[in-house]
Order: sequence, then structure tokens, then C-alpha cells
Amino acid sequence: MKIGLVGLGLIGGSFALGLKEKIENLEVLGVDQNTDHLFKAKELGIIDEISTLDEICRQVDVIILSIPVNAIRQVLPRILDQVNGNQLVVDFGSTKKAICDSVRHHSKRQHFVAAHPIAGTEYSGPQAAFKELFEEKVMITCEQELSGQNQLVVFNELCSHLDMKMRFMTAEVHDLHLAFVSHLSHITSFALSNTVLDKKDTESHIFDMAGSGFASTVRLAKSSPDMWAPIFQENKAHLLEGIDEYIAQLQSFKESLEDGNEEELRAFMQKANMIKETVDQLK
Repeated sequence: MKIGLVGLGLIGGSFALGLKEKIENLEVLGVDQNTDHLFKAKELGIIDEISTLDEICRQVDVIILSIPVNAIRQVLPRILDQVNGNQLVVDFGSTKKAICDSVRHHSKRQHFVAAHPIAGTEYSGPQAAFKELFEEKVMITCEQELSGQNQLVVFNELCSHLDMKMRFMTAEVHDLHLAFVSHLSHITSFALSNTVLDKKDTESHIFDMAGSGFASTVRLAKSSPDMWAPIFQENKAHLLEGIDEYIAQLQSFKESLEDGNEEELRAFMQKANMIKETVDQLK
């Protein structure tokens, strides 16, 4: 089998490394606008050959798009124009509706599977990739009814090699849920980091006081702006709803604090403690 990776960062690179561990004679061709990423991916064994987009469309069985979501929308129609036979095209974007809408009426829509692996770290680039990233993680697919049966079978087999758990939903539901459990988390981390960085200008020792709690809360602030800015834009409507609700929670806490109402503060935190059971189930 031949796979073409468009984008050689953490997600695409880890998917390739995981499959190489499981599938004999798997050949991976790679494309990336960043020349350093191309050579690093070759050096790390993520890809076997540096290629071009047009060559990948002609040569491979499966094309994986692991690039910023706005770039996926631009390149996906061009790729579908060129595929034939039983070729499979998959995107790993963190938003789904805008991507799905961009090819909804394409004559070769059946070649495309809209997917999103719930896996990742705060690091980016091919050097961040590792073969275990996808193992036993959730893979979401959307609008399966528009994908070809052969393409779905191939993609499900690839995911089964990594023991992934398959989940299915509409693109709209996907984007709504991800706005709250992923995208909003990143904004929170970016905002807290900026708050403390601004405070550092007048309080030079502030980071001497930072412990593991601070480190874990701002971990996501190390994520790539080039990847996340387009995600925020594409999921703008759901994300604005989430931000409004999050601000309302902060405002409620602020008012209780201003009023000196310790009982309300306790109730606020006790309600939040209920998330523990849900989070523990995700481990």
C-alpha cells in the first residue's frame, strides 16, 4: 500500500509511523510547504520519498490531509479532481462543516472521508511525531453517507491497525462539541498565558512562583498559531457561543468573590468537581 501525506507535522507524521509499525511494505510519500519538514520527515523515517501533490494524486492509494483547515478547503477540491478508481482521500482537520461544505457537490465526493482523530499534543512539526499517538484514541468521521463504501472500508481498516475507537456524527454536531471541549480549552490557555506574561512586565519574579498547576493549565498555549487561528475562524459561531458562556461563568465567580460570598464560591467549585468522573473515564 502507498500512502501520501500532505502535511508532515505531529498528526500526519504520527499516523504514518503508527501504520508503518503495523503494515508490512507500507510506502509513504510526503508533501509539505516547509522544506525543513520534508527533510526532517525523511530523516526520521516518517516518509520514504519526498513528492509533489500531483505525483501523490497519481501514485498512492490513500491521501491524508494533515494541514491547517483553511488550506484543506483550498486543496481538497483540486485533489478530488485528480483521483480515480478506489483512491481514498481523508482530512484530519479539527473543524468539519466548512471542509465538508467545500466539496459537498463535487462529482468525486465519494472518494473523500471527513475525519478527525482526537489525539495530539501541544508540540508541532515532524520531530513531535511518535508512533503511539493514535493507539486506542477516538477517530470521528462525519457525513459517512456521502463517502464510498470501498473508501470507508479502507479507512476503517487503517484505523483498526491502531486500535482506534470509531465515532460517527454530523459535521455540525462535531464542530459544536469540539468548540466546547477542545477549541475553548486552547483559548483559555492562550488567555491565561497572556495575562501572566503581561503581569511579568511589572512583577519580574512571578514565574518563580509557578508550579505544576500553572504548567498544566498553560500547556496548550504552546500550540501552533498557524494551525489554531484558522480553526478558530472556521468554528467562529460555535466558539463565540462557548466564549460567551465561559465569560458568564467567570463573571459569576467574580461577583461572588466581590460580595465575599464564600458559600457561592464553594458551590461554584463543587459543581465543577463533578467533571472529575467524566474526565477519569477518558484516561
